[in-house]
Amino acid sequence: MKMHVTVIGGGMIVHDQILPSLYQLRRRGLIGNITVCARNKATLDRLAANPRIAAAFPGEAFIATTAAYTDVLANAAERNLTIIALPDQFHFDATMRAIEANQHVICVKPLVQKIQEAKIIERAARDGNLFVGVEYHKRFDDRALMARDRYRQGLFGEFKLGTARLFEPWSYRHSNFQNWFSMDNSDAFTYVGCHYVDLVHFITGLLPVSVSVAGVPDRFPNGTEAWMWTDARVKWSNGALFNVQNALGYPDQGPGSNTQGMTLWCSNGDSGGFLNHIDSHRGVEYCYAGGAYSEPSPDYMQYVPNALDDTEQVVGYGYRSIAALVEAAQSVELYPASLETIEERGIVATPANSSYNELVTEAARLSLENDGREVLIQYGVLPFVHLKSYL
Repeated sequence: MKMHVTVIGGGMIVHDQILPSLYQLRRRGLIGNITVCARNKATLDRLAANPRIAAAFPGEAFIATTAAYTDVLANAAERNLTIIALPDQFHFDATMRAIEANQHVICVKPLVQKIQEAKIIERAARDGNLFVGVEYHKRFDDRALMARDRYRQGLFGEFKLGTARLFEPWSYRHSNFQNWFSMDNSDAFTYVGCHYVDLVHFITGLLPVSVSVAGVPDRFPNGTEAWMWTDARVKWSNGALFNVQNALGYPDQGPGSNTQGMTLWCSNGDSGGFLNHIDSHRGVEYCYAGGAYSEPSPDYMQYVPNALDDTEQVVGYGYRSIAALVEAAQSVELYPASLETIEERGIVATPANSSYNELVTEAARLSLENDGREVLIQYGVLPFVHLKSYL
């Protein structure tokens, strides 16, 4: 079946990943009309004129609208697909509006910042037999899938200690981030560190049980203060510890677009093991005539030539993630019982199988507000987070 797709938002992630992936899925005959909704016409004009997307997908176009997303959803044909690509603080309202409009939903990570909001979304989606997926694209990196398989075979032993980093470019400070990425709304750990917290569970199956996040504030060019530098420690259900450092601070003159990677140290009691992913350097180095040096990643999203014509296609785990989420929504629409199987498989993130991420996010925000104090996560019928007592 061909679902029509409504994309709410037209920012960086839509340019870099979502729209080219949707064009490729439509080229494959898997989706129908694509509507992009954004507040400003200039946002839509820039997206439509993106030279890289236009060169790869000649003749492809989307329906542009500056109408409020509430109005767009109210007029959307039921049981199609909505993709939420808005700043974090708008995810809950937009997702609920889409569910109320009887839409399947894909939301960029994190789904929401409070566990109770995630539970409300989960219940509403189940009541309508609707798919809600969270776009944690690192799950579809082949190295993450390989690690999951080998860890769960017991080849590494048990995770004991780990580190991760993901520093995004300095140029983010001059983008639309300065209009929404304030201390009240987000932080570097919530925005990008969640990728690696999600990966630890994805690979090991362990659950986070406490979080401590300290932050260093900095200012955008427009004066907005933000937690641009963060250092987090996450404790896991087996006692393992995981340190995550994040920032909007990677030099623009650096050879890649960011620096990122993860190391997990493990033990089986008799010997040690480790997993080391150097995700910013994928074994590709370019030095262009004229002196520019680059270390591009061939794995996240790249445009490569098609074999049969002059067009191009997108490859990488960014595309595979969008494709898997779209196909999951189509599966639930065609075979309603497949939702339970999708959730149990745990490859695609849903509110039911990844709500630990909302607990970590809520705990992280509470920790930042309390100068890095440790916050405990309590699971159960009504999960919640609370500051650790030292009395």
